[in-house]
Amino acid sequence: MTTLQELLNDLASGDETRAENAAAALSGLGESAFPSLLDLTRSPDADTRWWAVRALAQSPHCRTEWLIPFLIEDPVPEVRQCAALGLAGKADESAIQPLIRALSDADGMVGSLAATALVKIGGAAVPFLIEVVESGRQVARVNALRALAEIRDPRAIPAMMKVMEEGSCLMQHWAQEGLERLGLNMIYVKPD
Repeated sequence: MTTLQELLNDLASGDETRAENAAAALSGLGESAFPSLLDLTRSPDADTRWWAVRALAQSPHCRTEWLIPFLIEDPVPEVRQCAALGLAGKADESAIQPLIRALSDADGMVGSLAATALVKIGGAAVPFLIEVVESGRQVARVNALRALAEIRDPRAIPAMMKVMEEGSCLMQHWAQEGLERLGLNMIYVKPD
């Protein structure tokens, strides 16, 4: 039988296959592996941090608050992406604000994965997503509109209708997609 230390060594080995197998095995160990995995998340090596976050996120017993710092503070985009993906698996309302903040991450994939996590949370995220659409940075607004389109909550209709009058083609696309998913299949034309 492989020991905890051997699994941790495999996780930090730099070998993708060994690390993937170790992540699955560590997840299977449950809470007994958490202290060691949390220690690895403080590694100066980004790859080690990524695998530690990956192994933590894979566990159904992982706490949301363990992933949030990596979403908003880690300097490496891949680690932030991993945390966002892990939060998508949690669908925990306590992650709404950090995920909203991540919608405008400098790395586009982090923003996209944050939007996906907010979709998984669903209705509780809608008021915050609407606020981003109405007053957020452009990249965050696009991510928020995509999330709203996928959530299909009627509370987003006024914000989507307003976006249809704006000039951004990408925002209009997601607003129209959202309106169509809500059953509002009509042509939106601003009268002269």
